[in-house]
Amino acid sequence: MRINEIFYSLQGEGRFTGVPAVFVRLAGCNLRCPFCDTDFTSFTEMSEEDIVREVNGYPARHVVLTGGEPTLQLTDTLVARLHEAGCFVQMETNGTHPVPSGIDWVTCSPKAGGRVVLKRVHEVKMLYQGEGTDLTDAEGIEAEEYRLQPLDTGDPVRNEEITKATIQYILEHPQWKLSLQTHKILNVR
Repeated sequence: MRINEIFYSLQGEGRFTGVPAVFVRLAGCNLRCPFCDTDFTSFTEMSEEDIVREVNGYPARHVVLTGGEPTLQLTDTLVARLHEAGCFVQMETNGTHPVPSGIDWVTCSPKAGGRVVLKRVHEVKMLYQGEGTDLTDAEGIEAEEYRLQPLDTGDPVRNEEITKATIQYILEHPQWKLSLQTHKILNVR
């Protein structure tokens, strides 16, 4: 598998914010979002055994499979091997490809230009950039939780406006919960 990086930190977003986790970032993505803050083009080839061995080098048993887009490479066997190693497996996906079996928690973050094929996930996370944000990609996806995350533009003034607009939208549409990128707020990886 093409692995961009494996690192240990705190989950910064969504349901498991603050949970120590091993992040396995798979290289490659089928979308090219202009706001993406991840370099997923560089990679190292690793076997499933190598991946599990590296994950086992960290004390946490919560693993976050992310990307790029992890469903482009992720296999049922890697998920099974992580479970055999005692891991809880969370995946973050744009929802444009089917998910391997056995994932314990699926966070789907639909993006413009991608046709979502997932109909049932644990968590939907949409980026919000203010009035006019199109949330229709979340329609038709059944989830336990729906979260809005203010889009980080890199401009502190604009980010503050977007965060206020996100909070206001959530107050008017209480089926949504706020998701912040706490790893950026705390300046941790």
